[in-house]
Amino acid sequence: MGVPNPAEIEQTKLLANALDRASTACFTVGIATPLAGYVYNLAAFNTISGARMVVSLAGWLLSAILLHYLARRALRRLA
Repeated sequence: MGVPNPAEIEQTKLLANALDRASTACFTVGIATPLAGYVYNLAAFNTISGARMVVSLAGWLLSAILLHYLARRALRRLA
């Protein structure tokens, strides 16, 4: 593979940014929101068992980490 042209560079940057935003959304929706609900004692979060909450948080965290890693990997192609 040769040197990428400016359009390919920008497309790679856009892909990396989209993946990183998706990882941020996973963290916000899957971790920050449930933790805030638990801390502020919202009724909907009191019905979820502790084990289910932990599994859910772990899944969302792994998804966020994977998406962030893929974004970094996409940018590494430019180096």
